[in-house]
Amino acid sequence: MLYYLWRCSTISDLMMNEQIRDKEVRLIGEDGEQLGIVSSQEALRLAREANLDLVKIAPTAKPPVCKIIDYGKFKYEQTRREKEAKKKQKVTEVKEIRFSPNIDDNDLKTKANMARKFLVKGDKVKVTLRFRGREMAHTGSSRVILDNFFALLEDVAVIEKYPRLEGRNMTMFLSEKR
Repeated sequence: MLYYLWRCSTISDLMMNEQIRDKEVRLIGEDGEQLGIVSSQEALRLAREANLDLVKIAPTAKPPVCKIIDYGKFKYEQTRREKEAKKKQKVTEVKEIRFSPNIDDNDLKTKANMARKFLVKGDKVKVTLRFRGREMAHTGSSRVILDNFFALLEDVAVIEKYPRLEGRNMTMFLSEKR
């Protein structure tokens, strides 16, 4: 029974109440004012009198910083802040456009318009030129197709990775011009 009393079981990465084993802590009150450096027993007593929790906010500081707060409310607000930060993040996707070396000019323009829409939306575009059979003998002359494709998108795109032959595919990555 005594073993469980001393064992430290943390709910999260923050230590609270009896889990704090430091001799002295820098204490911050419930309304945010500095209460100075006190012993951890004194800090815990003050937290209990206020019917709140003593939470170690900055464990690496000398002495560690503890705050008297309602832990449940603190945890709830922390998760809400993380969710808000996630909402504001922009997730970029990589869209792929494929064609073969014997593509016609109009088809190339159609694919370029598709890529333009992706780039304006903020996504990256992976352009893949696929070679089949005897087309592998003409990979050098097919690079011109990727150059023409980029020329159609020069006003909105920048080459992130230049065309490179990987197996039977020649790939190039484009991203939005800033």
